[in-house]
Amino acid sequence: MPTAAYLLVGTLLITGCSQAGGDGGTTSSGSSAAADVVTTGLETPWSIAFAGETPLISERDSARILELDDAGEAREVGTVPGVVPRGEGGLLGIAVRDGLLYAYSTGEDENRIQRFELRGEPGSLSLGEPTVLLGGIPSAGNHNGGRLAFGPDGMLYATTGDAGDGRRSQDLGNLGGKILRLTPEGEVPGDNPFPGSPVYSYGHRNVQGIAWDEDGTLYASEFGQNTWDELNVVEAGGNYGWPDAEGSDEGQDFTDPVQQWSTSDASPSGIAILGDTLYMAALRGERLYEVPLADPTTSEAILEDEHGRLRDVAVAPGGELWVLTNNTDGRGTPAEDDDVVLRVDAG
Repeated sequence: MPTAAYLLVGTLLITGCSQAGGDGGTTSSGSSAAADVVTTGLETPWSIAFAGETPLISERDSARILELDDAGEAREVGTVPGVVPRGEGGLLGIAVRDGLLYAYSTGEDENRIQRFELRGEPGSLSLGEPTVLLGGIPSAGNHNGGRLAFGPDGMLYATTGDAGDGRRSQDLGNLGGKILRLTPEGEVPGDNPFPGSPVYSYGHRNVQGIAWDEDGTLYASEFGQNTWDELNVVEAGGNYGWPDAEGSDEGQDFTDPVQQWSTSDASPSGIAILGDTLYMAALRGERLYEVPLADPTTSEAILEDEHGRLRDVAVAPGGELWVLTNNTDGRGTPAEDDDVVLRVDAG
C-alpha cells in the first residue's frame, strides 16, 4: 500500500530547460515550480479524480481504486472487476459525478466504460455493482486512450485509441481513435455531431488528456507516432487527420494542432487547466508543460527530469495542481518511493 509522505524531506525547487517545440510552437525555459510529495508507493497509477474533497487514484495493473486521507495515507476503495491488464491496457481513467464513479478499463477483448455507486463516507468508501455504459471500444497492448472527464455541458467525454490500427480512426462506424460524448447514463446526446453515434471527433491516434477552459473550449493532448505529439482544440465533428497526418497536415483537409512537440520531448498524457494556463503531463519527456491559453502555440517546461515519467495532472478542489508520476509502468526507472503524487505550486 502507498505510504504517506506529508513528512517532506524538503520542498523541491525546479526550473525547466529550453526545448524546441517543433513547427507548432516553441518551448522556452520554464518558470520555477515548488513541488511537495502527497503520497508514495503507488503501483502503476493512471488517473486522479476527486470525490468532493477526497482524492481517488486508479491503478492500471491492479485495477484498484484508492482513496487518500488528509495525511496522504491510502486505502483500497475497491477493485474494478473483469480488468485484463496487458501492455498499456488495464484500469485507466476515472471520473466522479453525483456520487458515482465512472471508470474506463480494458477487459478480455474490449475497452469499456462502467459506472459504480460510491458508497459510504471518506475513509470508508466502497464501490457498488458495475453498470456498463459503453462497450466494444477496440483494445490492444497499446493505444487504448482511456481518459474520462465531464464537460461543462454535463456530458461524459471519453478518449479512445486506434488500438494499433490507424484505419479505425477515420472509420465513423468504429469507436477507436475518437473522442466520444455520452450522457451520464451512457446514452447518445441528441446534439452529437453524427446522429445516433457517440463520436464527437475523429482522426485521433491516442488521446490521453482532455480539459476545458472557462469559455468551454475543449483541448486534447495526443500521442504521435515517430514525429509529432499534439495539442489540439477539439470541435464537434472535427477530423484530426490520423493516420493520414501526424502534426500539421500542411494544407490537407484536417484540423491542425495548435502546438506540436517532438515525440522525444513529450509523449503527452493527462492535461488540466488552472486559471489561464493549460498543464500537460509528459511521459517520455519527463516534464510538465505550461501552455498559456492566451497563446497556446507556446509553452514552458517545468519539473523537467526531476520525477521521471508524468502520467496525469489534475486541479484539486482547493485550487492546487496535483501531478501523478508513472515510473512503474514498465517503461520508467522507478525510484524506491515510486510512484508518487506531487502537489505543485506552479505560480
